[in-house]
Amino acid sequence: MSATFTHINQEGKANMVDVTTKEVTVREAVAEAYVEMAEETLMLIVNGQHHKGDVFATARIAGIMAAKKTADLIPLCHPLALTKVEVNITADKENNRVRIESLCKLSGKTGVEMEALTAASVAALTIYDMCKAIQKDMVISAVKLLEKKGGKSGHFKAVDKVCS
Repeated sequence: MSATFTHINQEGKANMVDVTTKEVTVREAVAEAYVEMAEETLMLIVNGQHHKGDVFATARIAGIMAAKKTADLIPLCHPLALTKVEVNITADKENNRVRIESLCKLSGKTGVEMEALTAASVAALTIYDMCKAIQKDMVISAVKLLEKKGGKSGHFKAVDKVCS
């Protein structure tokens, strides 16, 4: 783990990291989130009976759009020219929840972890939004970075543990 916060300058003030002299490398990040819900709500989605249409397709597009807008949402993030954003959503019927996994990729001077986390989070929020008329007590949980590749800090892979 790094001993210093990179977004804090020597005076202790928040600042955007200068990546001017960093090397361009292929960078990739994978994140996940879960939306826990009642079995009945999940079945409406899975069986295509939700009155608002295809919940997963809408959430997938929302996640992709959100990844591209991360710098507009998080003040110190660099605007990035993402070359790939993928959002996969699967129903976990055994646990009455939906799993969202996002992947972001580019060749650049800074990482894409925040973009992957934003994609997973906004996809989860979209599922909540589309289903809140049916169930208000859904829970969004376990938003986390699973893996990142590239850059000076190299490869990171999360230790497998249950975070729900």
